[in-house]
Amino acid sequence: MINKQNLWFVTLFSLILVLGIYYVSMDDEALATLAGDNTSKETIEVDESNVLVALRVASDEEMMQQMQSYQDILLDEASTLEEKNDAYESLQALNTIKGEVEKIEKLITETYNYDCFVKISGDNINIVVSSKEHSTEMANKIIRSVQALYDKQKYITVKFEA
Repeated sequence: MINKQNLWFVTLFSLILVLGIYYVSMDDEALATLAGDNTSKETIEVDESNVLVALRVASDEEMMQQMQSYQDILLDEASTLEEKNDAYESLQALNTIKGEVEKIEKLITETYNYDCFVKISGDNINIVVSSKEHSTEMANKIIRSVQALYDKQKYITVKFEA
């Protein structure tokens, strides 16, 4: 009669034997891949759209972290009423900023046919435009059209990425 200890020993020994045979029969290229010695050099082409995507992802992550922290304050029972009110107002401000960013990006895309990234912090508006042409005239047109959306003076910067 086979007891549990002998059954486990036979099972594990069989598993080790099968893995050992598999490892010995592998070719050198597959072993190098498993060991992490990948000697093949891959180059990644970065074009302007990838730069804009990276900027958007970083900005979205930052905004989501801020929103999560404000939501944590709102849901925390130990938070005071004043803290909850401040968190709620900050959450509304973030949503407003997100809407303004989308509106500016849509304006630039429709008016000037440029792909762009917009970041708003306070009175500063930073715009990164995907274009090989670095034109001060175009930057001035973009600044004027964005400033026309606001009654109050904003500090707008335009940067061209090629």
